[in-house]
Amino acid sequence: MKKELNTNEFIQIILSICDNVEKEKDYLSELDRATGDGDHGVTMSIGWSAVKEKITTLEDNLTFDKICMQIASSFLSAVGASAGPLYATALMRGGAKLKDLSVINSSHISDFFQAAANGIQDRGKANLGDKTMLDVWLPTAEKIKETSNNTEDIIEILEKGSHAANESMLSTKEMLSKKGRSSKLGERSKGHIDPGAASSALIFKTFHEAVQNL
Repeated sequence: MKKELNTNEFIQIILSICDNVEKEKDYLSELDRATGDGDHGVTMSIGWSAVKEKITTLEDNLTFDKICMQIASSFLSAVGASAGPLYATALMRGGAKLKDLSVINSSHISDFFQAAANGIQDRGKANLGDKTMLDVWLPTAEKIKETSNNTEDIIEILEKGSHAANESMLSTKEMLSKKGRSSKLGERSKGHIDPGAASSALIFKTFHEAVQNL
């Protein structure tokens, strides 16, 4: 059982996310070619590569909120497209819930993901069922919150979250797109997993696996 997470461990998790996004960038772009510009993997790679570069220059002993602010800024500077503001908002909103903390517990993690998901919704103006990354973030944050009410084990909480994220990602396949370029396809947007949902599920999967391997 793991009840706490410190900032050094959080940095290792973020680095794992950066590496896994890079590994999966071609797959993410392939998904995007079915309904969009075909560049989602490249966009995510650029953003998380900038985060990785930033992390190597961070000052020592930064609190969670300061780390989140720094990586949000680097992601936004690297990615001007919609993914940039969405992830920057998620990181800043989530980080604000961890103000001045160097160690967090299950309750803090729940607050982080809840605030991040709400930030994505506020920024993107999407709703559940619109076939976007929000279709992963909202239900996953809710599952993490629900699980954290029953256990203090961060690994179990993130495992349940990762499972919910994967199911939510798969559910986007039969959704009708209502946002972005893919919304112009109408019924033809059905039958394809949303690439933003796929990259979001990858992040939750990596977060869980990275904590498990600490």
